[in-house]
Amino acid sequence: AINAFVGGVVGVERSTLAPLAENDFHLASSAAILSFLISFGLVKAAGNFIAGGLADRFGRRTVLLVGWVAALPVPLLIILAPSWGWVVFANVLLGLNQGLTWSTTVNMKIDLVGPRRRGFALGLNEASGYLALSAAAAVAGFL
Repeated sequence: AINAFVGGVVGVERSTLAPLAENDFHLASSAAILSFLISFGLVKAAGNFIAGGLADRFGRRTVLLVGWVAALPVPLLIILAPSWGWVVFANVLLGLNQGLTWSTTVNMKIDLVGPRRRGFALGLNEASGYLALSAAAAVAGFL
């Protein structure tokens, strides 16, 4: 359920921010997409890279909590954004959330099911997240 929620948040963001950039902030759509996708990708990659080491040092629960706290202001930052920079910053926080929480939950699920069913756990994890992303993007785009 958590991964479906996260996937849904990312799906809504991906389908609504490009038109927002163009209509409200008067940015060229390709430039806007590039700025928020690159910021998200770089921060998520860094979060993925450090999540395991942080979990070993501080515990998985702590890493998950830090990741979720990072995501809390994202909706308000986007809603109240007076400039595109705020949107990009919100996306940086969402990338941090994704990098820390997604990787950590994957490892936790693999631990829960054991080595024989880890492929199933990973497949279920990814499928739920990306199906929710697709559905949320479609609904947000329609609305």
